[in-house]
Amino acid sequence: MPTPSNDPSPTPDQPQAPLKGRRVRAAVIGIGAIGGGSHLPALARLAEEGETEVVAAVDIDAEAVRAFCAEHGIPHGYTDLDRMLAEQRPDLVCVCTPPTLHRDQTVAALRAGAWVWCEKPPVPTLADFDAVEAEEGADTGGPFASIVFQHRFGSGATHVRKLIAEQAVGRPLVAHCQTTWYRNTAYYAVPWRGRWATEGGGPAMGHGIHQMDLLLDLLGPWSEVRAMAGRLVHDVETEDVSTALVRFENGALATVVNSVLSPDEVSRIRIDCERATIELTHLYGHSNADWSITPAPGTPDAETAAWRDFGADVPSSHLAQLRELVASMRAGERPRSSGADGRTSLELIAALYKSAFTDTTVRRGEIGPGDPYYTAMHGGAPGWAPAPGQEPATSEEIPA
Repeated sequence: MPTPSNDPSPTPDQPQAPLKGRRVRAAVIGIGAIGGGSHLPALARLAEEGETEVVAAVDIDAEAVRAFCAEHGIPHGYTDLDRMLAEQRPDLVCVCTPPTLHRDQTVAALRAGAWVWCEKPPVPTLADFDAVEAEEGADTGGPFASIVFQHRFGSGATHVRKLIAEQAVGRPLVAHCQTTWYRNTAYYAVPWRGRWATEGGGPAMGHGIHQMDLLLDLLGPWSEVRAMAGRLVHDVETEDVSTALVRFENGALATVVNSVLSPDEVSRIRIDCERATIELTHLYGHSNADWSITPAPGTPDAETAAWRDFGADVPSSHLAQLRELVASMRAGERPRSSGADGRTSLELIAALYKSAFTDTTVRRGEIGPGDPYYTAMHGGAPGWAPAPGQEPATSEEIPA
C-alpha cells in the first residue's frame, strides 16, 4: 500500500548507489513505541543535518501505517516488507518489531542490499544470529546488521572504556551488573511476552541484555558463567529473575542480576579496579552525571580530576549510536555491535540459561551446532521448555 510521492526512488534492477555525497535512505519496520519513539526521532535529527531521509515505513496495520506516514511526512507506507525493499531500495532498515520477526526481516533487508539496525534482542537464538551474519557482505564492505545497544554509546561509556582499556585506574577486579525492573501482570498479558518462541527469553534476554552488553563492552571477553534462574511471580514460560557469576578473561569476577520483580527500579554497573571504583546508576539511559568515580586512598587529586573529566555530555541514546552507524556505512566498515562484537552478549545469555537449567558451569565458545542451547534458549530443559503441542503466538498476535 505505497503512498504516492514525487521523490525519486531506485528501481528494482538498479544497484545500490554509493553513499558519498547523498543522504542515507532509511526505512522503519514496525511503527510502535520503539520505532516511532526512538528510531524516528534519531533519524529525523540526522535528517536535519543532511545525513538521512526516511523514505518508507512498514507495518502490518494498513491504517496505522498510513496515519504514521501522514503524521511524520514519510512518503511511502507499506504492509509488505518485500515490496518496500524492492520498490524503495533503502540503504538502511531499522527493525523495530518483536524478536521472533527479526531474523527473517533482517535477512530480507540484507539480501536487498540494505544495512540493518535491529532492536534487541537481535534474534531468539545463536543459530539465528549466525544465519543472519552469514548474509552480511563481510568481504565487500557491507551491508552489515548492527544491534541497537545504545547504552554502549555516548560520552560516559566512551570515557570509562578508555580508562579501563588503558588501565589508568588499574586492573578491573570485581564488578556488579544489575537490571532490577518491575513488570506487572498486565505487561505479560500481551500474547508474545514471556514465551520462548516469541520473546526469546525473560529479563535476561529482553531487559538485562543492555547492561550486560555494556559490561562486556567495558571489561572485554568473558570466559565462564555459573547461574540460577527462577519463575517466582509471573505465569510465564521464561524466567522472571536470574542471577549469575561471571569470570572474565582478564581475571575480573562479576555478579549479574536480572529481574522484573523489583518495585525500586534501577540499572546499575559497578566496577572495582585497583585504583578506583567506577559506578553507573540510571534506569533507561545515562549521561555524564550518572557516572561516579571514587579513587583509592592516596590517589593524587590531579589524577582523580582527570578521571572525572568526561568532557562534553553526550547521553547514551539511539541518536549517539546512529551517528556512528551512519559513519560506518559511509566508510564501508563493519559497525560496532555487529558480527562477533554484537554476538558476545547473546552468547553470554545462552550460557546463563544453560548453566541455570543444567546446574553446570558454562564456558565461552562451548555452545555451538549440536548443542540444544544453540537453537533454543531453553535448551529443551524439563520445566522450562514449552509443553509439547503448545502453539507459539501467530503473526496476527504479534504487533509491530
